[in-house]
Amino acid sequence: MVPTGANRPRREQAAVAVVAAVALGLLATTAVRAVALERPDPPPVSRGDVQPGLPPAPRAATSPFQGSSPYTAMWLWDNPVHVTHDARGRDFVDADPPTVAAFAHEHGVSTVYVAAPWASDEGPVAAWVDDMVVVLRGEGVDVALLGGDATWLGDPSLGARWVRDALHGRGVDRVQLSLEPWALPLWQTDRDRAVAQWDAATDAVRAALPDGVALGVDAPYWLAGVPDGRGATLFDHVLSRADSVALITYRDTALGDEGVLALSADARRAAGDAGVPYTIGLETDSPLVAGGPEHTFFDDGVLALDSQARLVDEALRGDDAYRGIAVERYRTWRHLAEVAAGTLVR
Repeated sequence: MVPTGANRPRREQAAVAVVAAVALGLLATTAVRAVALERPDPPPVSRGDVQPGLPPAPRAATSPFQGSSPYTAMWLWDNPVHVTHDARGRDFVDADPPTVAAFAHEHGVSTVYVAAPWASDEGPVAAWVDDMVVVLRGEGVDVALLGGDATWLGDPSLGARWVRDALHGRGVDRVQLSLEPWALPLWQTDRDRAVAQWDAATDAVRAALPDGVALGVDAPYWLAGVPDGRGATLFDHVLSRADSVALITYRDTALGDEGVLALSADARRAAGDAGVPYTIGLETDSPLVAGGPEHTFFDDGVLALDSQARLVDEALRGDDAYRGIAVERYRTWRHLAEVAAGTLVR
């Protein structure tokens, strides 16, 4: 998506083409995400607002952390810019930088993955990204600029261009890449080609990074169980390209055969063997977005999230590659916390 405002003319032709491609990509992604994709976790629908028509998350008393927090990172997809001021605006008022920084401190989060949209060096959203970086870093919270779009899989140069715009003048030393090739039809019809596209897009992003800027990649745990036909797994493709991995293990229980610890075991072992640090990703978005209630803590509440995160954290603290729990995403995590505290404004 492109910004509105005075800077638009210098990119208008290229931007229009990209917008069209993005729209087609989003339509395709939405269409296939209702289809089973030969994987344990159903793919989520696109990130958006808390879904209307769902029952509110359960109320529960809040509990301050005793000792260190299990949380180290969170995804921030939303911004407070109104769409009338910038087409990329999300109009989420609680995404202003001081409020996000305060939430991060309260929950022990040391890194925020801040979504930087297309052409993120232009327009009102660019100003928000700038302010967010300054405020978070000023409060001692690290920033990774977050991005990824299905169009990059077909044209890796788009990912490289996004990197240049996102990093421009911001002094950020980390990028978090979130691509979902498994959510597109090609994954079912020609997986080898889909994987090759994913590899190429990731390589293009990495090649565009300046010296000293690290690459984190979002990757689901089940890739460690999918062979690539050449003696490796698809997770090995990620590990050979990433400096760190957000290991997506969206379950609402830590223990048991279908719990976070059991399901992530192979991927964790592979990351450790490769010397790639990882976080464990947990979900708080609605069941509709997450792919079902078993994949999210939205319907369980923030106390359930805290208790299960602690179980995971306690089990993994002896693993040298483990870097804590990452929560998807700030907007719904905040929603659960406000419901629990009785401060939610409807």
